[in-house]
Amino acid sequence: MTETPNPHIVDADSLTGEMHPIRRVVLALGSNVGERLASLQGAVDALADTPDFFVTGVSPVYETEPVDAPADSGPYLNAVLLADTTLPAARLMERALAVEDAFERERSEVRNAPRTLDVDLIVVGDRRSNEDFLRLPHPRAHERAFVLQPWHDLEPDAVFPDRGPIADLLAATDSSGVKKRDDIALEVE
Repeated sequence: MTETPNPHIVDADSLTGEMHPIRRVVLALGSNVGERLASLQGAVDALADTPDFFVTGVSPVYETEPVDAPADSGPYLNAVLLADTTLPAARLMERALAVEDAFERERSEVRNAPRTLDVDLIVVGDRRSNEDFLRLPHPRAHERAFVLQPWHDLEPDAVFPDRGPIADLLAATDSSGVKKRDDIALEVE
């Protein structure tokens, strides 16, 4: 008799024998400086090239008004990426920051300052974290239509941990500044 492998565990590490759980990951991508679409596509490509990170979906692209940003901020292009991974949340955060740095993201003391690229971890499985370096689930994403709408496009029945169905959260947010761009799209190779 053959046993069916546990679908929540991938094959053991060939060196250590350690089993790694697969986690569903939701990342939000945004850009409002420079070649916005090229930055988002570059982020998708870089993340897809990450070992043990398997992109399962990329949302449509939305053009959005900046939220809680300085007055001179231009509109964003936003999208959501879904993936399955065996990587720990801290390593995912390091990778997200490295991808931002590769696109010359400038960090500023000004909250929500314009940026060439923003890669936010929204959800990493059922992982919870309240460390300065890593807050999971993302503490404000449940209030932001520019995250909820593209996520809803990919997974209409998704549930935001500790907050409820994203469809309900989206219905409760102001989405007037969120416009779908049917003329552009992100691709996963």
